[in-house]
Amino acid sequence: MSNSMVAKRYALALFQIAKEQQLLGVIEEELRVVKEVFVYNSDLKAVLKSTKLSMDKKKEILSAAFTTVNPYVLNTLLLLIDRHREDEVIEVANQFFELANEESGIADADVYSTRELTEAEREAISATFAAKIGKKSLRIENIVDSELLGGIKLRIGNRIYDGSLRGKLDRLERKLLS
Repeated sequence: MSNSMVAKRYALALFQIAKEQQLLGVIEEELRVVKEVFVYNSDLKAVLKSTKLSMDKKKEILSAAFTTVNPYVLNTLLLLIDRHREDEVIEVANQFFELANEESGIADADVYSTRELTEAEREAISATFAAKIGKKSLRIENIVDSELLGGIKLRIGNRIYDGSLRGKLDRLERKLLS
């Protein structure tokens, strides 16, 4: 079974529990922290992949590292250790976020701009583009990119909306050369 299918099963189980217990927002926020720890702490990943440590020792380390997280999140992490799926933690979190976004009618969007967007600009972009893709709102991550020269570029899933000056110049160049 492919790893993404495995991660999706764990994420779905955790999502269903979170929904039943009305803890969707709490668990989503805690999973964001867990994912960040796994992404930026390569030592933790190395320790969990080590064959020199016993399963119990790995669980003890994980329990100590995440003492404040919800028991459902911690139990999911411990279950991943039990099943030798410690490399799936980040993907389980990503799959959970997708399920939570779908439930809430939210989409994640990367917005590239030449400067940091104001809150009003974020809201306007969210309202405009959420309606285009059939969602209630967008969770925007603003990425400052001076190469754009002006305007913005959005990436929502596999869709790209390019309203940047750089994009317009590139399209004009291709048109003139063809």
